[in-house]
Amino acid sequence: MNQPPIGRLRSLRSVELLTPNFADAVDFYEEVWGLEVVEAEHSASWLRGTGEEHHALRLTRSDTIGLGRLVFALGTPAEVDQAARRLRARGIALVTEPGPLDQVGGGYGLRFHDLDGRLIELSADTWAVTARGRDASLPVGVTHAVLNTPDIDASVAFYQDVLGMRVSDWSEHQMAFLRCGSDHHCVAFNQAPWVSLNHVAYEMTSLDHFMRGLGRLRHHGITPEWGPGRHGPGNNTFSYFTDPTGLVCEYTTEVAQIVEDTWICKVWRRTPELSDLWGTAGPPSQRIRAHMTGTPDGSPVADPLTAPVDAPVDVPARTSTGTGTEGAAA
Repeated sequence: MNQPPIGRLRSLRSVELLTPNFADAVDFYEEVWGLEVVEAEHSASWLRGTGEEHHALRLTRSDTIGLGRLVFALGTPAEVDQAARRLRARGIALVTEPGPLDQVGGGYGLRFHDLDGRLIELSADTWAVTARGRDASLPVGVTHAVLNTPDIDASVAFYQDVLGMRVSDWSEHQMAFLRCGSDHHCVAFNQAPWVSLNHVAYEMTSLDHFMRGLGRLRHHGITPEWGPGRHGPGNNTFSYFTDPTGLVCEYTTEVAQIVEDTWICKVWRRTPELSDLWGTAGPPSQRIRAHMTGTPDGSPVADPLTAPVDAPVDVPARTSTGTGTEGAAA
């Protein structure tokens, strides 16, 4: 008998990023990227966007580089307790038992690991924050994360069967886009040689905010390493950058909205013209490809000009070679 998913996830609430370049990373995400520090300690900072979440990003000082955790919202503490029971019934060990979370932002939640060892936190009743205006060209919050995995089928099955996500689209058999709400995707998986973080995307309020945000970054001397453009899968706009740690961050907006009863999952060809419907972005740089791939041990990415990275990533080559390394990114 098939077991039900552990609950109905409402959204991707926040991400934690690990960085040895802690001070530089905090300065970048606050002074350049446009988030606001709401709490700060010696080895961690919590930053919010203009949205309703207490924080969209936690930066944690670490010897390694990469993803610390993904945090998803559940509706009530009772749903957290139900999730705990269903995780145990599946034989999935809890890292943190359900209860009040003794952390900045509060909440009632639990933690466990997915198949690839990523820390997943489910929470409800997090702290409210004062509303911020959305007129400025600042991120609303985190909207999706793309995760590199050596077994895309197993990862997709886990997030479907256990977390209750739905597959919105595939990019051949290289990428899968999964949703937990009306947004086309809150998580995407990219087939890769090892487990790593591909990138984290931050939502801008509108296309105008998106472009003004790029202009604001340009005033800081920062230009996109790929973009601006518009993806086929998800129909969202994109511009990709690397932060001081070497992790990839994205401005995006206008992601496709899913109507459950009418949406039909598609398999997209991995071609440059579908990766960027506008045709404005050009090819991604070798540098951004290397940083999207990451490293298997959380060490800094080598300079691709001196140590080329051959591992597949989720961005397009100029021509289709049938290798599965070219196509659309999220």
